[in-house]
Amino acid sequence: MATLVAGSLRALLGASREQFVGASVIVVPTAAAFRGAAAAAIEVAAALEETGASVEALMVLDRAGANDRAMAKRVAGADLVVLADGAALHALSVWRDSALGAALAPAHLVAIGSVATVLGAVMIDPRGGAPTIGLGYRSGAVLTTPATAEQLERTRRLLTGDEPLVVVGPRGVVAESDGDWRVVVSEDVEVTPARPR
Repeated sequence: MATLVAGSLRALLGASREQFVGASVIVVPTAAAFRGAAAAAIEVAAALEETGASVEALMVLDRAGANDRAMAKRVAGADLVVLADGAALHALSVWRDSALGAALAPAHLVAIGSVATVLGAVMIDPRGGAPTIGLGYRSGAVLTTPATAEQLERTRRLLTGDEPLVVVGPRGVVAESDGDWRVVVSEDVEVTPARPR
Protein backbone atom coordinates (compact mmCIF):
# COMPACT_ATOMS: atom_id res chain seq x y z
CA MET A 1 0.00 0.00 0.00
CA ALA A 2 1.28 3.44 -0.94
CA THR A 3 -0.21 6.88 -1.25
CA LEU A 4 0.59 9.97 -3.24
CA VAL A 5 -1.13 13.26 -2.40
CA ALA A 6 -0.90 16.20 -4.78
CA GLY A 7 -2.40 19.63 -4.34
CA SER A 8 -3.46 19.65 -8.00
CA LEU A 9 -3.41 17.50 -11.11
CA ARG A 10 -0.62 19.67 -12.53
CA ALA A 11 1.53 19.12 -9.43
CA LEU A 12 0.90 15.38 -9.61
CA LEU A 13 2.01 15.06 -13.21
CA GLY A 14 5.03 17.27 -12.65
CA ALA A 15 6.26 15.08 -9.81
CA SER A 16 5.31 11.52 -10.66
CA ARG A 17 4.27 11.00 -14.28
CA GLU A 18 6.45 7.87 -14.54
CA GLN A 19 4.38 5.82 -12.08
CA PHE A 20 1.44 5.96 -14.48
CA VAL A 21 3.32 4.62 -17.51
CA GLY A 22 1.46 1.55 -18.72
CA ALA A 23 -0.50 1.26 -15.46
CA SER A 24 -4.09 0.17 -14.99
CA VAL A 25 -5.70 3.27 -13.45
CA ILE A 26 -9.16 3.68 -11.94
CA VAL A 27 -10.42 7.25 -11.46
CA VAL A 28 -12.96 7.71 -8.67
CA PRO A 29 -14.58 11.16 -9.00
CA THR A 30 -16.93 10.86 -6.00
CA ALA A 31 -15.73 14.12 -4.44
CA ALA A 32 -16.40 15.95 -7.71
CA ALA A 33 -20.11 15.04 -7.73
CA PHE A 34 -21.23 18.65 -7.22
CA ARG A 35 -18.82 20.30 -9.66
CA GLY A 36 -19.09 17.67 -12.38
CA ALA A 37 -17.83 14.13 -11.85
CA ALA A 38 -17.73 13.28 -15.56
CA ALA A 39 -15.68 16.40 -16.33
CA ALA A 40 -13.28 15.59 -13.47
CA ALA A 41 -12.79 12.04 -14.72
CA ILE A 42 -12.20 13.24 -18.28
CA GLU A 43 -9.67 15.81 -17.03
CA VAL A 44 -7.66 13.12 -15.24
CA ALA A 45 -7.86 10.70 -18.19
CA ALA A 46 -6.73 13.39 -20.64
CA ALA A 47 -3.80 14.34 -18.41
CA LEU A 48 -2.67 10.70 -18.22
CA GLU A 49 -3.14 9.95 -21.92
CA GLU A 50 0.51 10.46 -22.88
CA THR A 51 1.67 7.99 -20.20
CA GLY A 52 -0.04 5.09 -21.96
CA ALA A 53 -2.01 4.28 -18.81
CA SER A 54 -5.23 2.33 -19.20
CA VAL A 55 -7.74 4.66 -17.51
CA GLU A 56 -11.27 3.80 -16.42
CA ALA A 57 -13.64 6.03 -14.47
CA LEU A 58 -15.97 4.62 -11.83
CA MET A 59 -18.90 6.99 -11.52
CA VAL A 60 -19.60 6.22 -7.87
CA LEU A 61 -21.42 9.30 -6.64
CA ASP A 62 -23.70 7.98 -3.90
CA ARG A 63 -24.05 5.27 -1.25
CA ALA A 64 -25.81 2.86 -3.61
CA GLY A 65 -22.88 2.98 -6.02
CA ALA A 66 -20.38 2.67 -3.18
CA ASN A 67 -22.01 -0.58 -2.08
CA ASP A 68 -21.92 -2.11 -5.56
CA ARG A 69 -19.55 -5.08 -5.20
CA ALA A 70 -18.64 -4.96 -8.91
CA MET A 71 -17.32 -1.40 -8.48
CA ALA A 72 -15.29 -2.45 -5.45
CA LYS A 73 -13.84 -5.39 -7.37
CA ARG A 74 -12.67 -3.09 -10.18
CA VAL A 75 -10.87 -0.88 -7.64
CA ALA A 76 -9.18 -3.92 -6.11
CA GLY A 77 -7.86 -4.97 -9.54
CA ALA A 78 -6.26 -1.63 -10.46
CA ASP A 79 -2.58 -0.73 -10.22
CA LEU A 80 -3.44 2.81 -9.10
CA VAL A 81 -6.63 4.51 -7.94
CA VAL A 82 -6.89 8.25 -8.53
CA LEU A 83 -9.27 10.12 -6.22
CA ALA A 84 -10.39 13.30 -7.99
CA ASP A 85 -10.54 16.63 -6.15
CA GLY A 86 -13.82 18.05 -4.89
CA ALA A 87 -16.03 18.01 -1.82
CA ALA A 88 -14.18 15.95 0.78
CA LEU A 89 -17.18 15.66 3.09
CA HIS A 90 -19.26 14.15 0.27
CA ALA A 91 -16.56 11.57 -0.43
CA LEU A 92 -16.35 10.79 3.29
CA SER A 93 -20.09 10.16 3.58
CA VAL A 94 -20.23 8.02 0.42
CA TRP A 95 -17.17 5.84 1.13
CA ARG A 96 -17.54 5.30 4.88
CA ASP A 97 -18.53 1.70 5.75
CA SER A 98 -19.07 0.73 2.11
CA ALA A 99 -17.78 -1.98 -0.23
CA LEU A 100 -15.93 0.65 -2.23
CA GLY A 101 -14.39 2.09 0.94
CA ALA A 102 -13.16 -1.38 1.91
CA ALA A 103 -11.50 -1.68 -1.52
CA LEU A 104 -9.96 1.81 -1.34
CA ALA A 105 -8.32 1.25 2.05
CA PRO A 106 -5.60 -1.19 0.84
CA ALA A 107 -5.30 0.26 -2.69
CA HIS A 108 -2.40 2.26 -4.08
CA LEU A 109 -4.04 5.68 -3.87
CA VAL A 110 -3.33 8.94 -5.67
CA ALA A 111 -5.37 11.71 -4.06
CA ILE A 112 -5.71 15.11 -5.69
CA GLY A 113 -6.53 18.20 -3.65
CA SER A 114 -8.95 18.26 -0.76
CA VAL A 115 -10.15 14.66 -1.14
CA ALA A 116 -6.88 13.57 0.51
CA THR A 117 -8.08 15.02 3.80
CA VAL A 118 -10.49 12.11 4.35
CA LEU A 119 -7.81 9.40 4.24
CA GLY A 120 -6.49 9.58 7.81
CA ALA A 121 -8.11 8.67 11.09
CA VAL A 122 -8.42 12.41 11.73
CA MET A 123 -9.91 14.73 9.12
CA ILE A 124 -9.90 18.52 9.29
CA ASP A 125 -13.43 19.77 8.67
CA PRO A 126 -13.22 22.28 5.80
CA ARG A 127 -16.11 24.29 7.23
CA GLY A 128 -14.14 25.58 10.20
CA GLY A 129 -10.91 23.71 10.68
CA ALA A 130 -11.89 21.47 13.58
CA PRO A 131 -10.60 17.88 13.72
CA THR A 132 -13.22 15.23 13.09
CA ILE A 133 -13.28 11.52 12.27
CA GLY A 134 -11.76 10.51 8.94
CA LEU A 135 -11.83 7.16 7.18
CA GLY A 136 -8.68 5.76 8.77
CA TYR A 137 -7.25 4.40 5.50
CA ARG A 138 -3.81 5.92 6.18
CA SER A 139 -1.82 6.76 9.30
CA GLY A 140 1.15 8.93 10.13
CA ALA A 141 -0.22 12.39 9.27
CA VAL A 142 -3.28 14.60 9.40
CA LEU A 143 -3.74 16.07 5.93
CA THR A 144 -5.41 19.36 5.15
CA THR A 145 -5.53 22.06 2.50
CA PRO A 146 -4.53 25.73 2.76
CA ALA A 147 -6.74 27.96 4.88
CA THR A 148 -6.50 31.33 6.53
CA ALA A 149 -3.78 31.80 9.13
CA GLU A 150 -6.46 32.06 11.83
CA GLN A 151 -8.14 28.82 10.80
CA LEU A 152 -4.86 26.90 10.61
CA GLU A 153 -3.85 28.19 14.04
CA ARG A 154 -7.21 27.04 15.43
CA THR A 155 -6.67 23.63 13.83
CA ARG A 156 -3.21 23.33 15.38
CA ARG A 157 -4.58 24.20 18.82
CA LEU A 158 -7.36 21.62 18.54
CA LEU A 159 -5.18 18.71 17.37
CA THR A 160 -4.26 16.48 20.29
CA GLY A 161 -2.91 13.35 18.57
CA ASP A 162 0.64 12.28 17.83
CA GLU A 163 0.54 12.85 14.05
CA PRO A 164 1.90 15.97 12.32
CA LEU A 165 -0.42 18.33 10.46
CA VAL A 166 0.49 18.45 6.77
CA VAL A 167 -0.94 21.28 4.68
CA VAL A 168 -0.73 20.51 0.95
CA GLY A 169 -1.31 23.44 -1.40
CA PRO A 170 -1.76 23.46 -5.20
CA ARG A 171 1.93 22.96 -6.03
CA GLY A 172 2.76 20.50 -3.25
CA VAL A 173 3.15 16.72 -3.34
CA VAL A 174 3.64 14.29 -0.45
CA ALA A 175 3.96 10.52 -0.43
CA GLU A 176 3.28 7.78 2.10
CA SER A 177 4.37 4.18 2.53
CA ASP A 178 3.33 2.14 5.57
CA GLY A 179 2.53 5.25 7.60
CA ASP A 180 5.79 7.05 6.80
CA TRP A 181 5.26 10.35 4.99
CA ARG A 182 7.80 12.35 2.99
CA VAL A 183 7.63 15.59 1.09
CA VAL A 184 8.12 15.09 -2.67
CA VAL A 185 7.58 18.69 -3.81
CA SER A 186 8.03 21.18 -0.99
CA GLU A 187 6.39 24.19 -2.64
CA ASP A 188 3.03 24.76 -0.92
CA VAL A 189 3.67 22.09 1.72
CA GLU A 190 3.76 23.05 5.39
CA VAL A 191 4.37 20.48 8.11
CA THR A 192 3.57 21.20 11.74
CA PRO A 193 5.04 18.53 14.03
CA ALA A 194 2.76 16.89 16.56
CA ARG A 195 2.81 18.51 19.97
CA PRO A 196 4.64 16.48 22.61
CA ARG A 197 2.36 14.93 25.20
